[in-house]
Amino acid sequence: MRVWLKRGADAVGVGLFAALFLTFIVQITARFGFDRPLPWTDELAVILYVWVILWAAAFMVPAKEHVMFDLVYNGVGKRTRRGMLLLGSVIIGALAAYALPGSWDYVRFMAREGTPVLGLPFSWVFVPFVLLLLALVVRSIVHVAALLRGRSAEVD
Repeated sequence: MRVWLKRGADAVGVGLFAALFLTFIVQITARFGFDRPLPWTDELAVILYVWVILWAAAFMVPAKEHVMFDLVYNGVGKRTRRGMLLLGSVIIGALAAYALPGSWDYVRFMAREGTPVLGLPFSWVFVPFVLLLLALVVRSIVHVAALLRGRSAEVD
């Protein structure tokens, strides 16, 4: 089931990126090919860019591939590494869980306003941030559980 979820998340990410790319091509063609810029392409490209970045960070890029400073981590033993990973996962998960209710309230509040050109509710623009927070909470719980069971390959 995990492979199926990963493939689904990747397919959504590819679809979002393809939509962004096509929007960008339409924008360039209209602006430079026909000398008629289309305002909606700018707005849609920005919205899709936000979605692509947050979707990929939440569901496509493995946690170990995110930017990290591992100078100290690489210089300590396995037990200290496990403790650092455990502490880091707890902090990230707790902060994401703490931010989740306020972020969700803000997204719901922004549903009453629309984007300037397309008129899309701003909640649709900001909802991927809530998805990112949810993914961080779930990832942190799974990672902490793996570390406590001694099943995290990252420590080695």
